[in-house]
Amino acid sequence: MNLLEALNWRYATKKMSGAAVPQEKIDQITEAARLAPTSSGLQPFRVIVVSNPELKEKIKPIAYGQTQITDASQLLIFAAWDKYTEERIRSVFSHANTERGMPDVAPSDYEVQLTGGLLSKTAEENFAHATRQAYIGFGMAIAQAALLNVDATPMEGFNNAQLDELLGLKERGLRSVTILALGQRAESGDWLVNLKKVRTPADQFLIHFN
Repeated sequence: MNLLEALNWRYATKKMSGAAVPQEKIDQITEAARLAPTSSGLQPFRVIVVSNPELKEKIKPIAYGQTQITDASQLLIFAAWDKYTEERIRSVFSHANTERGMPDVAPSDYEVQLTGGLLSKTAEENFAHATRQAYIGFGMAIAQAALLNVDATPMEGFNNAQLDELLGLKERGLRSVTILALGQRAESGDWLVNLKKVRTPADQFLIHFN
């Protein structure tokens, strides 16, 4: 199955069976998120993998009782940096230099310029920028799940502040952005499973300047 076939197969699963997803597939989905492109390669987000049933039960009311939370095999919670700091930016560039066998003596002109630009913004502006990067990884994870025939439910419907408190994200300098529930569709209880996928027609969706 190619990517377009996989994207036509997938949908936002409304009811999951509770069946487990093999760990090797979870690993491939999270790796797709890790390999996602981000602005200046900063990767200003993290992916929290929740398999523990008791923790999923605690998350369920925070997500307004959506059953996919507890019926999913795993939850992937995408959490963005709450702000940019000089230390965080420096650590990314230092790691890249080390991995590439390059000297890590002082920040490059580009790093200095990037750091100055990001630190001139407010914490909320920083978080908004980091959130956009998290969504790139989120999309990559959704696509990889589809390629592996793993059902997924993208979720924004939850109380971010309560989830952050439950998971202790503030202490990690993170704020939750989205949840991706991974599992297997339960066709008997899913009202969306047999409905035609509908998107804006291509001749309306695409705007060409030739």
